[in-house]
Amino acid sequence: MLIDCHVHAFPDKIVSKAISSLSEKAGGLKPAYDGSVSDLIKYMDTNGVDVACVLNIATNARQMKAVNNFAKEINSDRIVAFGSVFPDAEDVLDELDRIKELGLKGIKFHPEYQSFYVNDKKMEEIYKKISSLGLIAVFHAGGDLGFRPPYHCTPKMAVEALKMLDTPVIFAHWGGYMYQQEVIEYLAGSDAYLDVSFGHCVVPKPVAEDIINKHGIDKFLFASDGPWHKTSDEKIFTESLDISKEDKEKIFYKNAIKLLDLE
Repeated sequence: MLIDCHVHAFPDKIVSKAISSLSEKAGGLKPAYDGSVSDLIKYMDTNGVDVACVLNIATNARQMKAVNNFAKEINSDRIVAFGSVFPDAEDVLDELDRIKELGLKGIKFHPEYQSFYVNDKKMEEIYKKISSLGLIAVFHAGGDLGFRPPYHCTPKMAVEALKMLDTPVIFAHWGGYMYQQEVIEYLAGSDAYLDVSFGHCVVPKPVAEDIINKHGIDKFLFASDGPWHKTSDEKIFTESLDISKEDKEKIFYKNAIKLLDLE
């Protein structure tokens, strides 16, 4: 079994524009699928993915309701869709209530696209609301190919944000894209989950193993960040790690089943 805890898809009416814009911003990344839900499902079938978490992002207050309505529409036995809120929206707390009512399991934040620091005290009320609702909080962590530093979610900031949250938290990209040594120093060993997206050809294999050894295998989730990285590449990288078969199964699906409460 394989559960990919970090992919993206977009409504058909905007998918072409969204993929083109995001690819250009990131320096010309070539998508592995066209970004539509239908092509995502085909891609999952081809790559042996049983379930995928589609992480949606509201990049402004106007998008918020439409993004979460889309998430509700695509929820299925194959897709676990996450909602999103824009931190500076006036009705952000009300929208969190609506996300819970829609039956979504969690919230995706992208601190670069949403222009906030994860450890900013202004986020405390939002984090408390998320925690009270029992929603999972997912953060893009570390650098981003489309943005210049300073970045808004370094491992040190992530540790401070965790103090304001009392709910499952996932930091993407091994805890911090381009920040693996700081992950080992500050974030590894915390209560957060780390997803393994953008590991292939980015995170040195010995460093990945060091992060696992310090953080604990029960808090890792398989992820690709599709369509921007290939599922097959991330699976090959995970298979290459010097850990047991049982530990690889925890990364590939067992940890996700527990976290997402899947049957």
